[in-house]
Amino acid sequence: MSFTLGSTSLTPPIALAPMAGITDRPFRDLVRSFGAGLMVSEMVASQEMVQAKPGVRERAELSADVENTAVQIAGRDAYWMAEAARQVESRGAKVIDINMGCPAKKVTNGYSGSALLKTPDHALSLIEAVVAAVSVPVTLKTRLGWDDNSLNAADVARRAQDAGVQMVTIHGRTRCQFYKGTADWKAIAAVKAALDVPLLANGDIVDTATARTALAQSGADGVMIGRGVQGKPWLLAEVAHDIWGSAAPEVPTGSDLVQMVSAHYEAMIAFYGTDLGLRVARKHLGWYMDEAATASPLRREVLTAKAPKTVLQLLPDALIGGAGPDRGPDLAAGQAA
Repeated sequence: MSFTLGSTSLTPPIALAPMAGITDRPFRDLVRSFGAGLMVSEMVASQEMVQAKPGVRERAELSADVENTAVQIAGRDAYWMAEAARQVESRGAKVIDINMGCPAKKVTNGYSGSALLKTPDHALSLIEAVVAAVSVPVTLKTRLGWDDNSLNAADVARRAQDAGVQMVTIHGRTRCQFYKGTADWKAIAAVKAALDVPLLANGDIVDTATARTALAQSGADGVMIGRGVQGKPWLLAEVAHDIWGSAAPEVPTGSDLVQMVSAHYEAMIAFYGTDLGLRVARKHLGWYMDEAATASPLRREVLTAKAPKTVLQLLPDALIGGAGPDRGPDLAAGQAA
């Protein structure tokens, strides 16, 4: 199963969710290397991007011209949303995604993200402005509603479709739930029923089993995976293989795992510079060590190391020597590699 957005083919119909501070360029490149249908950039504030405030463009190395990548923009003003859309299209973006799902207070307090669900007429004006500004497909990511008393995603999504949006992604929670409780995949079915364009289900999809259940309960055309991919960049490819029969990823173990994590770490250091790179890399290293069941003292040593060279020297022991008996080759093999 697959579908297209302009020149972009979602084959298989699975996407990496945008996660601030996580799905940066180095991580998206790593996930892409295993295989996935669509990469979505970290959310970028439209006005700040157009005005080129310090740090925004550097943080948002958008991969705009990279195949099967969507650039996600957010904002509350139609002019700035349209200008940001034009700018990323000029930089090669093949798909532009509008964020109407972020629940963070710093976003919703500015009447952006999921706060737009409270003002659907205004939200529609932003969507219309972006669609009119560009020739590439525009997509929308949102939630079920602001709270349990305003589950208006079906209406908003239908109006967005009528305005020209070519795909919708629904996170199966309200804004007021944030990430608490469980995603309601069954509730997404009402949104799917209102649409003719493809729909992706999102929220609490962490493996093949949850992806199958989400698809069955929502009737969605595909899935978007976020937090489940942390520490497992091969997960999207694994799910795609299990459900849609695409090529199976080679999940790294032993020295191959050390090599992959080391390369990801070095890419983060190169992308951000040493000082910021050390801080950004800690969460990723922590997730990798969660998967490897690294012993606490060694884990702490890796995460508090002040020099990249030290981290790289510790990784073989942390990812192989610190793991359980079923995790690939022994430490000596890892060090030899």
